[in-house]
Amino acid sequence: MSNPATPPRSLAEALRARDDTSLAALLRARPDLITPVPTDLTQLATRAGTRASVVRALERLDRFALQTAEALAVAADPAPYEELLGLLAGDEGDPEVAAALPRAVATLREQALVWGDDDRLRLVRTARELLAPSPQHPSPTGLGPTVQEATAGMSPGRIQEIVTAAGLSSTHDSVSAVTALTALFTDRKRMARLLAGAPEESMEVLSRLVWGPPYGQVTADPAAHLRWLLDRGLLLPTAPGTVVLPRAVALHLREGRAHRTVEPLPPAVEAAATHRPQVVDATAAGQAYTALATVEELLKDWDEGGPTVLRAGGLSVRDLKRTAVALDASEPVAAFWVELAYAAGLIASDGEADERYAATPAYDEWLEQPAAQRWARLAEAWLVATRTSGLVGGRDAKDRTLSALGPGLDRSAAPEVRHRVLALLAWLPEGAAPSAESVLARLRWERPLRGPVGVPALEQSQKWGRDDDLRARLARWTLSEAEMLGVTGRGALSGHGRALLGAGSAKGGVSAGTARDDRDGGPSAEGPSGSGRAAGHTATADGPSGASSGPGDKLPVHHRPAPDHAPLSPAEQATASAAAARLLAPLLPEPLDHVLLQADLTAVAPGPLQRPLADMLGVLAEVESKGGATVYRFTPGSVRRALDSGQAASDLHAFLAAHSRTPVPQPLAYLIDDVARRHGHLRVGAASAYIRCDDDALLSEILADKRAAGLRLRRLAPTVLAAQTDPAALLDGLRAMGFAPAAESAEGDVLITRAHAHRTPPRTAPEPVPDGPPVPDATLLTAAIRAIRAGDLASTTPRKPTAAPGAGGELPRTSSAETLATMQAAVLTGEALWIGYVNAEGAASQRVIAPIRVEGGFVTAYDHTADEVRTYPLHRVTGVAELADEQL
Repeated sequence: MSNPATPPRSLAEALRARDDTSLAALLRARPDLITPVPTDLTQLATRAGTRASVVRALERLDRFALQTAEALAVAADPAPYEELLGLLAGDEGDPEVAAALPRAVATLREQALVWGDDDRLRLVRTARELLAPSPQHPSPTGLGPTVQEATAGMSPGRIQEIVTAAGLSSTHDSVSAVTALTALFTDRKRMARLLAGAPEESMEVLSRLVWGPPYGQVTADPAAHLRWLLDRGLLLPTAPGTVVLPRAVALHLREGRAHRTVEPLPPAVEAAATHRPQVVDATAAGQAYTALATVEELLKDWDEGGPTVLRAGGLSVRDLKRTAVALDASEPVAAFWVELAYAAGLIASDGEADERYAATPAYDEWLEQPAAQRWARLAEAWLVATRTSGLVGGRDAKDRTLSALGPGLDRSAAPEVRHRVLALLAWLPEGAAPSAESVLARLRWERPLRGPVGVPALEQSQKWGRDDDLRARLARWTLSEAEMLGVTGRGALSGHGRALLGAGSAKGGVSAGTARDDRDGGPSAEGPSGSGRAAGHTATADGPSGASSGPGDKLPVHHRPAPDHAPLSPAEQATASAAAARLLAPLLPEPLDHVLLQADLTAVAPGPLQRPLADMLGVLAEVESKGGATVYRFTPGSVRRALDSGQAASDLHAFLAAHSRTPVPQPLAYLIDDVARRHGHLRVGAASAYIRCDDDALLSEILADKRAAGLRLRRLAPTVLAAQTDPAALLDGLRAMGFAPAAESAEGDVLITRAHAHRTPPRTAPEPVPDGPPVPDATLLTAAIRAIRAGDLASTTPRKPTAAPGAGGELPRTSSAETLATMQAAVLTGEALWIGYVNAEGAASQRVIAPIRVEGGFVTAYDHTADEVRTYPLHRVTGVAELADEQL
């Protein structure tokens, strides 16, 4: 075991010195380290240094923490805290950098990317390899190699020539010569004197290389100003025709700074406009109701079976266009509603031979819920979904078109971006609507590295701001989708939107019960503050209270940063959704039980209608316009549709009289009676099909009509016509000619046709595609840390020497008699033993146990590895040894 007073010599020793709270913070920040649970801390340290895990951890750093890691990659190994501060703050210093650096170091320590005390900070080897400069992968800082690295293949004579030209005394070996040259380049005063004599053209060359990339091209016979630089080692050759600016020279020209621009604080989120919270909530509630109506309209349109499923999956372009026309929306908006209904489990493919999309049984259950609960289900599905409707119409990696409901739309980063955007909105004062660009700038600071590690952060951040970057597009889509769904109103987060996020509704931001004291301005400051200087240098500055601000005002969010709202657990999200529904319910309009009938054969619904009334009107009339009031128009076709569904004329008169606040207009009553009088006068059956009518003159009129030629009719009797088409087509053809036929059953009765609601078999909503391993809960963290500690105890505890030690110091093999005797002695003395054990599956492990009882071929002992009492068969114990006295 390491002594806590001595500095750690490895990452494993540094982890061993942590307490359980610190280990839990590490495993929570990097959940890939716990899958599967490491056997001990050495294995945990090894896994934390693998390339895949380090890359993932670097991608989740904020801008300043990443810049700190990049500075450590070009600093000495190990580097004292003062050197790191100098690389970030420069020779003149920067108070903001000095105040923010302890937090960044603490974050890197917490995530096991940096270890060691402040006087010996070490970046893990894999991170240094990724971030350090090389000819193939320039450093994100733009710095080049050290003098020692650049002169590694240079001849000793040439090195001595450079030393002499630089005004230094010649040395006896190359090592001392490189050391002297490095000392010159790192001495600010001597370097200033050396560069004072440089030609102006030489300084122009250095200025072009100073901020990177540090490599340049020269000819075989360089110009005089280049020769001046080459002779003094200010440029060093790396390959024929290629030179590099040494790191120490660049740092001198940069005044000690590793980065051109250091961003210790996140950018403020600008409030583009401020509205009264009541206006925001009312607007968002109106949008929420519109969202419910749109989803219901979509599912009603697909009630009898929706579009067919493409062979590759998804909707065809033509079907998406038809859906957009039906919803009176653009194709991207229609794709959003389709994908939202799919994510909520309301639509799916029916799985039949002629596969089609249709509503699921869950849709019927959803319709029976109160409006606020229905909205909460849609909003929750949107918040956690990884399917991204904004990608519809784009191209995948194989240049295939991405279709709605098709494969390839999952983006694992979508839930994280949605949560973070809403968290930023939640931290603003109530009613404040931010500008999209300021939200993008903030997100860009919090997650700057989302491309190949080694690409300069500035270049990646420039790409981040363009619409071709996925995270930037996800953020923009989140803002527009939240508005359509009613999570926001007029661009500001609503009260029920805050509740959905689990953020409360405190003025000016998140309630105290949910806000984390995230003093760094980034999303990863939770956890231990680090040791020594890092803890002592933490600085905070409270911003103003949540007072309203006018358009364009910059809220000092970087002083009181937005908390990191990680996605909630399913149970927490269910609670938050229920709270959001309770807040939204009073804001939604109450459904009406009446309409206003007008003399022009229209009915006006001044608000949302109760479901039975709306369903009946949907059959009896056509929707002419929507908005604050819905206008229905009665036509002969719509009245005939109601009669076909089994309603009688008297039923329709009674329905209208009961639900109209105005008298039933005479033209509407005449329309119903006229259509009812003609309804069923003609009878259609199967011959293939036939028409029968008591009025032979009417049948003669049909035969004489040129429009009936396609029906191929012939007279069988004075009152019967036969047709060479099926009954359904015959019905449609006659109705197109202006007649009102009725279908007839085999018994000669009028056949009442009712709408058939097609449903899929029970389907579950699509599971989101996780962005890596899930964050472990408290129970799993506790169990994992206990297992790691116990395994580490078993692997590091010194053992007493035995007569027959195993090869390489491994657990000795003991006979059954020796094992039994040692176990029995330990029961009497209460000592702990180190054993090797093979379970029933043949897996071998090492354990530290305290035997309690030995009998019947079994040993009952307290297992320190599992932290519980267990019973082991003695024949599965491969070896046993006593622990060293100083460990007892």
